[in-house]
Amino acid sequence: ILFKQPESTHLGDCPICCLPLSLDRQKSATTSCCCKIICEGCNYANQMREEEKKLQHSCPFCRKPLPSTDKQCDKQMMKRIAANDPGAMRRKGKQQHEKGDYRSAFEYYTRAAELGDVDAQYDLSCLYEFGKGVEKDRGKAIHHLEEAAIGGDPIARNKLGRIEGNIGNTERALKHFFIAAKLGDDDSIKVLMEAFRNGLVSKDDLAAALRAHQ
Repeated sequence: ILFKQPESTHLGDCPICCLPLSLDRQKSATTSCCCKIICEGCNYANQMREEEKKLQHSCPFCRKPLPSTDKQCDKQMMKRIAANDPGAMRRKGKQQHEKGDYRSAFEYYTRAAELGDVDAQYDLSCLYEFGKGVEKDRGKAIHHLEEAAIGGDPIARNKLGRIEGNIGNTERALKHFFIAAKLGDDDSIKVLMEAFRNGLVSKDDLAAALRAHQ
C-alpha cells in the first residue's frame, strides 16, 4: 500500500468549483467558520460578488459572516473542534506549535490524525523527528511520514524518497519520487531529471512522470 499511486493529493478539490487544489498554499485559504480549503479563484469570485452587491463579507462556502477579530476566529475554531473537525484540530495544533507549546500541539495533531487529517500525520512526524513535545523517535517519525505519503501528501513522499536515497535504497527512493512527481511535486521532478542524466531512470518513465506532473 505504501507504493500505491494516490488518485490525487491529500488536499483534494476545492469544495466550490471542484477543481484540484494547488500544492502552493498561497493559492488557497482555510476558512475559520467551517474549516474548508477554498481556492484563490473562488475566494476572488466571492469578493467580487460582495463588492458588486455591497454585501457583508462572508465565507464563500457556508456564507456565514467572517469574524472581525482574532478572538472571534478562535471561538469559531473551538466550535469546530467540539464538533470533531480534524482540520480545526490541526489548525489549533499549528497555533500551539507556533507558541512553542509542543505538547499541546502534539495532542491536537494526534486527535486530527486519528480522524484522518493527512497534514497532521506530517506534523506529528516532524515533532518525533526533532523531539519537540515528545521523545525523539526516528521510527515513529517515519511511520507518520509514511501515513502522510499514503494519504497523498507529495512533500512527505519526497522526504521518504530522500531518506531511502541517503541509505542507498535507490529503487525505493525513485518509486517515492515518481509518485510525488505525478502528484505535482516540482522538487521530485528535478530529482528524476537528474536521475535520468545519471542513467537511473528511462526516457519513457521520465516522460510519463512529466505528463502526469503537468
